[in-house]
Parts: sequence; C-alpha cells; structure tokens
Amino acid sequence: MIAPAPAPITDPAALQEVDVLIVGGGVCGTALLFELARYTDLSRMTLLERYDRLAQVNSKATNNSQTIHCGDIETNYSLEKALKVKRTADMIVHYAALLGEERRVRTVFRTPKMVLGVGPVECAFLRERFARFAPHFPAMELLDKEQIAAWEPQVALVEGVPRAEELVAIGIRSAYTAVDYEQLAESFMEQAMAAVAGTSRSVELGLGQRVEAITPEGDTFVVAARCAQGLRRYRARHVVVSAGAHSLLMAQQLGFGLEYSCLPVAGSFYFTPDLLKGKVYTVQNDKLPFAAIHGDPDVRAPGQTRFGPTALLLPLLERYKPASFFEFLKVLRLDGAVLAVVWQLLRVADIRNYILRNLLFEVPWLRRRLFLADARKIVPGLRLEDLSFAKGFGGVRPQLINKSERTLMLGEARIAALPGLVFNVTPSPGGTCCLGNATIDLEAIVARLGCNFARARLARELYGEAEPSAVGPDQPERGEAAALNR
Repeated sequence: MIAPAPAPITDPAALQEVDVLIVGGGVCGTALLFELARYTDLSRMTLLERYDRLAQVNSKATNNSQTIHCGDIETNYSLEKALKVKRTADMIVHYAALLGEERRVRTVFRTPKMVLGVGPVECAFLRERFARFAPHFPAMELLDKEQIAAWEPQVALVEGVPRAEELVAIGIRSAYTAVDYEQLAESFMEQAMAAVAGTSRSVELGLGQRVEAITPEGDTFVVAARCAQGLRRYRARHVVVSAGAHSLLMAQQLGFGLEYSCLPVAGSFYFTPDLLKGKVYTVQNDKLPFAAIHGDPDVRAPGQTRFGPTALLLPLLERYKPASFFEFLKVLRLDGAVLAVVWQLLRVADIRNYILRNLLFEVPWLRRRLFLADARKIVPGLRLEDLSFAKGFGGVRPQLINKSERTLMLGEARIAALPGLVFNVTPSPGGTCCLGNATIDLEAIVARLGCNFARARLARELYGEAEPSAVGPDQPERGEAAALNR
C-alpha cells in the first residue's frame, strides 16, 4: 500500500510551487501522473487525494465491474465506438508489459470472455454483429451451443443436459479481460515515482488532503487543501481535476459546467460459487442506457463468481456515504431541464419497468428472488441458495445530463474551464480509457507549458506503435524526454 505521511507544515502561508497538480487519486488521476512523469521532463508534479489511500471510490476493486471494455462483447457499442475504445483499452495491455511479473499478476488477468445470445432474435443479432466486427477483432469466434458448453458448461448445460433455448455466442478465447483498478492505480504511482528516481525532478503524493479551493491567479492557480496537519497551499501552472462526480461539484463551485446535472446510478452485485471460467455478458437492450448484467470470476474473491450490476438511481455521490447526499443536491441542480430528461426516460416502458425492477432489487427478502430470474439467463441451473447479495460491493456512476440539450449523456465530460484548468468526469468505461484520456490531458499540458515530450516512446510503449504520429494530432516533436526518465 502506498501511504506516505504528509510532512509537518511549518509555514501555513507558504506556497509550494508545482508544474502540474492533479486532484483525484483514482485510476484516471494516477494514469495522468504516470504519463507526465515517464514521458515529459516536467520538474514538479503533485497528486492530491482526500482519502488516506489511492483508488478508494470508483476505482476501488469492489466498486466496479473489473473489466477492460474493448467493445468486442459489449453490444451497446457501435463498430465505430468499439474501435475507438479498443485502441485505448489496448493501452492497459501494453502498459502491463512494463510491469514486473509480481505486480502484473496482481493487476491484470487473462480469461476467456463471451457475449451470449438466447433465443432466435438475439442469436440472429449476434450472427450479424459477428460478420461486421470479426474483420476488426480477429480473435473473435462465433460459438454454437456445443462450443459454448465446452467453454462454459454452466451456461449451456443444466445437470449435464443442453438447455432448450437456441444459443449463440461471440467469444474471445484468451485475452486480458479483467483489471484490479485499485492495483492499477497503485502501479501507476509506483511507475511515476520510479521515472523520476535519481533525477532532480519530483513526484509528490498528498494523501488525506481535501481540496477546498482553486483560485486563478494570473496564468497560474492557487490550490488550498486541508489535511490533518493543517492547510496546504500550492501554486500550479496547470491543474487537472479527475475526481469522478466531485469533479463536476468542484467545477460548478467555480461557476463552470453549469450546463450539466448529475444523476448518480449505483450498481449492486451478487455472489455465487465458482460457476464461470471467464466473463459472460448478455445482449444489451438498446432501449436501456444501462449495462446488461454479466457474470465473471471476481479478481479479489477467489472461488466466487460475481453477477451484476443492477442499476439504481441513488441520491449519493458515493455509495455507502450518506453525507454525500448533500453534495448530490448541489450537482443535481434540479430544474425544468432535468425534469424533462427524467420524464423522457420514464415515458419509455422498458426504461420505466427497468428502474422499478431495480428498486425492488434493493429490498432484502425480495432481491435475491428477483435477481435469480435474470441471472438464470446466463446460468440456467442457478439455485436461490447459491445466490448471495454482495454486501459492500458496488459503486456510483456519475451519469450526466446535458441541460442545454436536454439529453442524457452516455460518456465522459471534459470541462475545460480556463487555460490550464480542466475538470474530468469519467463514468464507465473511464477505467478502461484511463491512459487514453490521460494522453488527451498530456497533449494539452505539453502544448501549454512547452515541456519536452517523448512522443515516440509513448507511442511505442502504450500504443504498441513505432511512429510518433500514432499519438494525438500531427505536430512537431517537442523533444525526447526518455533519457530523463530512465
């Protein structure tokens, strides 16, 4: 565990000068710190995290689906989106090659995966999807019932007998499919510190520091953060806030991002005995803006399969943190535009029924019985006594509403408030895209601060490509910082 203690504060009025200050120690904030430390020659980089450990909110291993989303088995992805996401998802795989074996085996996991079609409509859909996607995803295989049974016996068989429904699946036989994002965040921090070791450059991690204010001052920003030792103040040339839903809260406190409202969606999970060898997804209902349930081995709970998530509209910015209700009220910014979007959702019968059903999933006696019916689509022989509610598991996804357009946003938001001040709100698949999103911020920092950037090295190590033009827009090299980072 990475947990350096803050140094005593001898002069509360003193300003600590830094080049880049990152707020948020989840997988997105630490990914950016890693890229800055390894691929630029910036001298002073600081990351502030309000908890006393990294990755304790959405990146915590128990609070997400532990999945690398590549678009191959996520049927709510168009081909265009799948190819875009795959490029950034592959960055995690390439990054894993930089890690030592002991760290790698605790961080990324190789398993089979498939998306399962049940019944003639879903099977026809998957056959057509396979024909379009397979040329771009050469590891894909189209599986019939017998092949599904060979990969995942519990999916295709009931007490050794093939299930009656028509089955088709799109499968990937072996790939890095699962991530412990908590471990990934810690590895980013380790790699960032290793990149500056033995040089005059510095990476500072400020755990237990809650940012209270960000004040523009000329072309810099003064950041005040409260910790156990008192108030710390930083002057940063560039500030990136990657703090989930709290990014929106902080932006709006400064008067930015007021066109957005946040509708938090919580996900709950259920455990069963060890039933699946890999990830098994189901076909997404295209009328629902929420992920279909899936089952997969839990990376932190050996011998157990985790099913979920459900989707519950929850008035909290953090799951199991009742005090975050008041923060939710601030980012909800309830008005006619928000009510119009909610009404548009509730007018769709599939969405309305889904929301009501997921409310019932939270009723203690009833939830297992209701969820059993959904989980049996994946494992038809599943019994009620095998199913247990995963208490303490599940996070909150900051689903954004664009109030100006009166639409529900299905991706991340990047609020470029001022030159040098950015707020990132990254719901799913933000973990998968952490390195790709970090590269966007990295490019902006390089352009603004004029630092050297080892573009070719990043392209080679994270994209698996040799040409500098593979990363970001075409622009002249600002210099190779690789030698500084070895």
